[in-house]
Amino acid sequence: MAKMTLQELRKLRDTKKSEIQKRVVDDKDTQIIVGMGTCGIAAGAKEVLDAFLKELDEHNLNSVVVTQTGCMGLCYVEPTVEVISPGMPSVIYGKVDVEVAKTIVKEHIMGNKLVTDHVFDRPSADILKDGGK
Repeated sequence: MAKMTLQELRKLRDTKKSEIQKRVVDDKDTQIIVGMGTCGIAAGAKEVLDAFLKELDEHNLNSVVVTQTGCMGLCYVEPTVEVISPGMPSVIYGKVDVEVAKTIVKEHIMGNKLVTDHVFDRPSADILKDGGK
């Protein structure tokens, strides 16, 4: 392994601090929980988790925490992601890939609108009629 300069080490430290901060729950009002059970990982959950982190960075969304959990019991629609945000129903999205993760950030987190094509643990019908508001 090549030696790193002090500047490279500082940059690496700052990058890792930023990544760790996204996992700290304190002072965050929105939570994204990625199902990382065996079936979720096999279906691409790691790439989905990385996509959420990247998309949150790009939009400077510091009030959102990304965590992981085990199996959510919806193995047939893995990868699965639960999103909990103020003013919105808690929802589990299924068949989430990198593009769907970007859509969830833009529509659900930033736009307060459910991504109904991927909702698999549905809130009640009257909530869906209002678009999740």
